[in-house]
Amino acid sequence: MALKAVHVSDVPNLDQVPENASVALYSSCFPKGVEVGRSAFKAPKFLVIGHRGNGMNKLQSSDRRTKAVKENTILSFNAAAKFGVDFIEFDVQVTKDGFPIIFHDNFILSEENGYVYEKRVTDLSLAEFLGYGPQNEYDKVGKPLLRKTIDGKILMWNVERDDKLCTLEEALERVEPKLGFNIELKFDDYIVYEKDYLMTVIQSILQNVFKYAHDRPIIFSTFQPDAALLVRKMQGTYPVFFLTDGGTEIYYDVRRNSLEGAVDLCLEGGLQGIVSEVKAIFRNPGALSTIKDSKLSLLTYGQLNNVAEAVYLQHLMGIDGVIVDFVEEITGAVNHLIEPATEIIEEDEEASSEGSQLQLDTKPQFSQRELSFLLKLIPQLIQQ
Repeated sequence: MALKAVHVSDVPNLDQVPENASVALYSSCFPKGVEVGRSAFKAPKFLVIGHRGNGMNKLQSSDRRTKAVKENTILSFNAAAKFGVDFIEFDVQVTKDGFPIIFHDNFILSEENGYVYEKRVTDLSLAEFLGYGPQNEYDKVGKPLLRKTIDGKILMWNVERDDKLCTLEEALERVEPKLGFNIELKFDDYIVYEKDYLMTVIQSILQNVFKYAHDRPIIFSTFQPDAALLVRKMQGTYPVFFLTDGGTEIYYDVRRNSLEGAVDLCLEGGLQGIVSEVKAIFRNPGALSTIKDSKLSLLTYGQLNNVAEAVYLQHLMGIDGVIVDFVEEITGAVNHLIEPATEIIEEDEEASSEGSQLQLDTKPQFSQRELSFLLKLIPQLIQQ
């Protein structure tokens, strides 16, 4: 399926709902205060988005939070909802028989008779995919799930609270309906996809969304530049964001290698925003002005987003939201730092005896000069 790049200008405008979708779904799919337009997306507040639900799994980590709940599952999504996140982010691929499923990795690993084997997720049928891991039927045992770490180690995919693999349809139907979905269209970085394949995959995903999303807030995002342009061209209901490492990683497709390239792509295709590795923004804070001047929204992802102070600084910078792994901790910190936060102290003994209390604002305060200094300092601090 990989030989030539997509020329989006050759694709007809498919800005319409599939025939079997309700016309009502073309009304605003966002709550009051969220504006969606051809080149603008305005969230009503600073967004906290749960990465793969309640956070991604890191099997080699000693931090229990990274192995508390199986990522990209209904259990993880609803766990995140309990902590008051605005959206969850998850990865969608399409099986060989045309079903959108939720799974991050390009390959799925298992073990049989002492041998480890892997299969490309998109080469599986839906039934084959759902045959891995926990099963609903008490008398049925799924194939064991393993996972390869970044450094190449293969580990059993063990977590404290496990759950079965799921489809996009199941998530749309079974997850808290007020919780927004940031649906990442997942493609292999090392494949150049043909136009017809990309369109088929996107159409399968859109059919699920139009049929089952109802009034749920939806954002599409993808690292694949041509897929981003196509999903924007194939529908006009939901905003599309381009995912980028912002130059922290280098790819063959130059559109992926800088924040400037991301801005150009968004303006070319009428996309609504960018999701950037947070390090790229901290290393080049001046790019934020270009993004905002282009009327694009900006979300970030990355390990620094699990640090409350880094999240608060982004709020001060005017960034629209963050994708985080430590959902409980960061939502709590955001509520404390960004929402009105107070602590109660006693004025004096007399006031205390009368039950009087004094409230003091405990939010950190930065002058514009201090914020400017921090933005100049941070790029030096995080250079590797």
